[in-house]
Amino acid sequence: MNVDPIGLVIMLSALSLLPMLLICTTCFLKVSMVLMIVRNAIGVQQVPPSIALYSIALAITIFVMAPTFTEIKEALPISSSRDFLQKPLTVDTLARAGEPLRRFMIKNTPIERRQHFLEIAKKQWGENYSKNVNDTDYMILIPAFVISEIQVAFEVGFVLYVPFVVIDLLISNLLLALGMQMVSPMVISLPLKILLFIILNGWLKLFEGLVESYQRGV
Repeated sequence: MNVDPIGLVIMLSALSLLPMLLICTTCFLKVSMVLMIVRNAIGVQQVPPSIALYSIALAITIFVMAPTFTEIKEALPISSSRDFLQKPLTVDTLARAGEPLRRFMIKNTPIERRQHFLEIAKKQWGENYSKNVNDTDYMILIPAFVISEIQVAFEVGFVLYVPFVVIDLLISNLLLALGMQMVSPMVISLPLKILLFIILNGWLKLFEGLVESYQRGV
């Protein structure tokens, strides 16, 4: 069996970068952050466990990114394990395969954010290095996308956190009014917050909201 060594090295190098690419170029970062904030807002620090939240975030990421991943697969000349070893993977091939991911990030990153990072690059890199850079280059697009995702995750987390804080305050004031200072508000507010989340079908609505917050690149 003939194996293209250069293609194999490029493929193995690309696979080693997959965890970083998963976090920086997909919706995994925002989804995982929102799920963590919701868990902390409810007040159950270990339920669901972190590994379960990351698994849920990965499932949502695969659901959202399915069209993009399909386009990437179609751009790669690999249809079997034999192709994985025999068909050469060039830089141009990987660049074409990355275009769907670039379109996804462009679609879901505000142009103002990309322009801001472009201005920072022009200040830091100097005229010689930044004159041929635009806001759709990976060097600009990826950090702009990451910061945008973190910003939106905190905004969503704040909106989700407020109702649970209100419940904590109401229960705390009620216990003070009843003269029950020795009773921890968490003993009563925690079941109420879980019940409220269940009644509102919180997990389904959270999943739906996170999925609909993304637009597929065109």
